Amino acid sequence: MQRWWFRSVAGWNASDAPMTYLAVKYVHVATVIASYGLFVLRGIWMLRDSPLLARRWVRIVPHVNDTILLVAAIWLTTFIGQYPGTSAWLTAKVIGLILYILIGTVALRRGPTKPVRAAAWVVAQLVFFYIVAVALTRNANPFAGW
Repeated sequence: MQRWWFRSVAGWNASDAPMTYLAVKYVHVATVIASYGLFVLRGIWMLRDSPLLARRWVRIVPHVNDTILLVAAIWLTTFIGQYPGTSAWLTAKVIGLILYILIGTVALRRGPTKPVRAAAWVVAQLVFFYIVAVALTRNANPFAGW
């Protein structure tokens, strides 16, 4: 299946598609793992009131990583031809992502007390694992068969 971007980008053709898809998918998965690891690390530092949380790289690297993650995700959706709003599992992932971001900001910044931030940190991780389960099963209700 040849897509328009293979014709429009110099040097690409349809035979490059499987390798390109896998490369972008691996970038996406690697940035998902890094994003979760950074979130857990920042949460631990928040719970311990660590001064490491105020370091400049801690404020920058997660945003750069998450931007790469999002670009790879958008590229993958266009490649497979499934989009949020038309594909239930991708819609569930996007809704889950929005919840994860909102709850994550409560966990790391906006929570008024440490117990609220700690609870939000745990809930955000549960939402993260829901998103991963949806991605692995391509089902908006990945736990339905359990």
